[in-house]
Amino acid sequence: MSGALDRLKDVPQRVRLASVNVNGIRAAVRNGMSAWLDAADVDIITLQEVRATADDLATALPGWNVVNDEALAKGRAGVAIASRTEPVAVRRGLGDGTLDLSGRWIEADFDVDGELLTAISAYVPTGEAGTPRQDLKWLFLDEMTVRMAQIESETPFVVVTGDLNVGHRELDIRNWMGNIKKAGFLPRERAYFDRILGDAGARVAAVDGSVGLGLGWVDVGRRAHGEVDGPYTWWSSRGKAFDNDTGWRIDYHLATRALAERATGYSVVRAASWDTRWSDHAPVVVDYALGG
Repeated sequence: MSGALDRLKDVPQRVRLASVNVNGIRAAVRNGMSAWLDAADVDIITLQEVRATADDLATALPGWNVVNDEALAKGRAGVAIASRTEPVAVRRGLGDGTLDLSGRWIEADFDVDGELLTAISAYVPTGEAGTPRQDLKWLFLDEMTVRMAQIESETPFVVVTGDLNVGHRELDIRNWMGNIKKAGFLPRERAYFDRILGDAGARVAAVDGSVGLGLGWVDVGRRAHGEVDGPYTWWSSRGKAFDNDTGWRIDYHLATRALAERATGYSVVRAASWDTRWSDHAPVVVDYALGG
C-alpha cells in the first residue's frame, strides 16, 4: 500500500488558471459570471478592469481569497486575483511608482505541493495612436518588458495573464488590414511581443524594423492552436462583430518556457450567443501540471 501512495505523491497536480477582463465585476456577476465560475472548476482566476474596491470584490466573490490593485481613479481599470488557496506573497504595480500605472499589474505567488507558481494579472492601457493615451501605453509596455525579464530570472514558473490590448500577429485580428494604424495593432506595439516571445538572448528583428534581444516567453494560446485565425477573445459592440466572429485575440497567457511545458489544456470560453455573455471578453482557461 505504501508503494501506491508513494506513486500518487509523484503525480502532478492540475492547477486550472482562468483569466478574463470582466468589464466591471459587479455587472459581470449580475449577468452570470458566478454560475460560470462555479461550473468551471477553476483554482485561480485573474481579473482585469474590475472597476471595484476590495470590499466590492469580496462581496462579488464570496468564499474566494481575493487580492487586488485598485486604480487611483474610482470606477476605472483595476486588476485582481481570486484563488481557492491563499497566496504566499503578493506584489502590486510596475516600475518605481512614479508612473500613473495603478490598477494594472498584480503578482501573486502560490505554493503548489512544493513548487512555486507566480500568476500575474495585467491590464495594458488601450492607448490611442498619436495621443498622450498612447504615451502611457508605451511606458507600460516598457515597464512590463523590464519586469518580465527580471522575474523570469528569479523563479521558473510564471505566467502573465490578462487583457494586454495588443494583437500580436495578423492571425490575432480578423480585420487586421483595417487596423494597422490603430492602437492595438501598431507595429511598435507588436514589436514588444516579438521580443518577449523571441528566443531567449537571441537578436530579434521585430515587425517595426527594430532589433532587440528575445526574452524567451511562450504564448500558450498560439502554441496550443498553431497557425490559425484566433481564437478571438474580444469582440466590438459595433455591428454584428460577435455573431460574425470578427474579433481580436488580445487576452493572453504568456508563460515562462518552464511553465509552458506544463500546460496541458487551453481553451477560450466563447459565449453561445451575444445575449448570454457576461463580459465583452471571453475567459481564457489553461491547465498547468505542477507539484507532485
